[in-house]
Amino acid sequence: RPMSTATETRTPERGAPSARTRTVGSLGAIVSAELLKLLRRPATWVLLGLWPALQLVFSSLIPYVSYRRGTSYEGSPPEALLASTLPDRLVENTLSGLPLFGGALLLTLGALLAGSEYGWGTLKTLLGQGPRRLTVLAGQLLALLVVLAAAVLLSFLLTALVSWTIATGSSATVDWPSAGQLVRGFGGGLLIAATWGALGMLLGTALRSTALPIGLGLVWVLAVENLIVNVAAPLLGAFDAAQAALPGVNAGSLVAALAGDDAELRTPGVAAIVDGGQAAWVLAGFLVVFTALTGLLLTRRDVV
Repeated sequence: RPMSTATETRTPERGAPSARTRTVGSLGAIVSAELLKLLRRPATWVLLGLWPALQLVFSSLIPYVSYRRGTSYEGSPPEALLASTLPDRLVENTLSGLPLFGGALLLTLGALLAGSEYGWGTLKTLLGQGPRRLTVLAGQLLALLVVLAAAVLLSFLLTALVSWTIATGSSATVDWPSAGQLVRGFGGGLLIAATWGALGMLLGTALRSTALPIGLGLVWVLAVENLIVNVAAPLLGAFDAAQAALPGVNAGSLVAALAGDDAELRTPGVAAIVDGGQAAWVLAGFLVVFTALTGLLLTRRDVV
């Protein structure tokens, strides 16, 4: 029987899902699974609870207690301390901790999200079920962004509640920021949080663990950048120019720009070293680079 040279064209069965539909479906399933893992991990609640708690202590409670005692705090008179805790300082007080200790906590969360998959040995099991590696990474990033957005929003709400309580208890004027200021503040806070979280994911993926990435990230955020800004930059011109490219410096500059020109910047890590526009673009660039490097490592290396 002669062999036919004609190629058979197969038509997809009616009702069968297309490749694009399957990809979207798997991405949604991965996002849901990652959100479930994040929300059921005690470490997530500890890290996301510490950030607004520490921020409220240093931006509102300590200045208010100093005001009530009639003492100065970091050279500010009691009246200025009360003014710094009122609702018109909502954006500044909510975001003041993100460049330093808040960033360290969110970097830890990103490292746990990506690095734990290697420690548990679950990444190869997940990839063996069909989804592409970049789809898995996209699902992890989207889940992280959802959690970070909720954390930033919760921090705004808690700070607003504390500020309103202080203002009403002290018979002070309650002046809230405008809607535009709140939207810009939320967007800037989410950008900073996402940048630190993406850096944590990059370290967790690169080192395939959690302990070492967290340790290196904390050393960088809490020690190295502070040494460059406070010690090396005033002495050497090269470090003075290089500090403008550091993620922590740009995060602090963005918070300073969102706080306004008349804000008293007392929180460590918050300083107007570069202008707000440059800081936002640099942070967005870091976010893209960290994400691209994570995707490159995930697709080019063996899982185990």
